[in-house]
Amino acid sequence: MWSDTAVTAVVVLVCAIPLALTAWALLDAARRPEWAWALAGRRRVVWLAAILFGAMVLVVGLVVAGVYLTRVRPELAAVETGRLPG
Repeated sequence: MWSDTAVTAVVVLVCAIPLALTAWALLDAARRPEWAWALAGRRRVVWLAAILFGAMVLVVGLVVAGVYLTRVRPELAAVETGRLPG
């Protein structure tokens, strides 16, 4: 009985990780100001659409959210603090 519950809990947690990463990436992308996107040379609409599409496909969602959170998000944060790219 406990083993079934433990297996179910592990499966739910593993399935929730891509959803949580996607939600984090989507909310972060949506809250960044448009001027930061423009100065970073990125397009918010494209990233929001890619993240939303990725939410429907597990592996694609992990990759898109991972790329956004590890590459694009730091660029946007740097622009917001005054460090321009280039």
